[in-house]
Amino acid sequence: MRISLARWTIAEFIGTAFLGAALVGSGIMADRLSGANVGLALFENTIATGAVLVALIVTFGPISGAHLNPVVTLMDALEYGHPGLRLHPTFLANCSVVSVVQLQRILCSACRSFPYQLMRHARNGSAQVFSEFVATFGLISVIWGSSRLKPAAVPFAVGAYITAAY
Repeated sequence: MRISLARWTIAEFIGTAFLGAALVGSGIMADRLSGANVGLALFENTIATGAVLVALIVTFGPISGAHLNPVVTLMDALEYGHPGLRLHPTFLANCSVVSVVQLQRILCSACRSFPYQLMRHARNGSAQVFSEFVATFGLISVIWGSSRLKPAAVPFAVGAYITAAY
């Protein structure tokens, strides 16, 4: 079955938006529910992230591949030769942050703080770049390896990898 470019892009946009909302939402709620226990908050956020990835890949995988990440989209395009026309809007959909900003606004509406807040921890430098490279390389390896051997296991393999990587 051939999927139209519009349907493909919309599926990637919605999937990426839901992933962003789940990441931010679970992080905020874990922080609020765990008190000062940072380890418990990380654990709660980790489980929610792995679970939402499985659900989103199962849901959007048949429509767009559920890349949910611009690097995964790029690697898929390189491997399967998707035309640049398909790559461009899907890339934009993967980079969407609309739902993340909206979710933070909703969750912080009860707070007295400014609804849009910038991250307080600087995440930069060569160690950050290297760790992002290693994590992304691992993700691509898990996707390629599991999709070749057992395609039905991809959502669970990705969810498990991201959970472990946290």
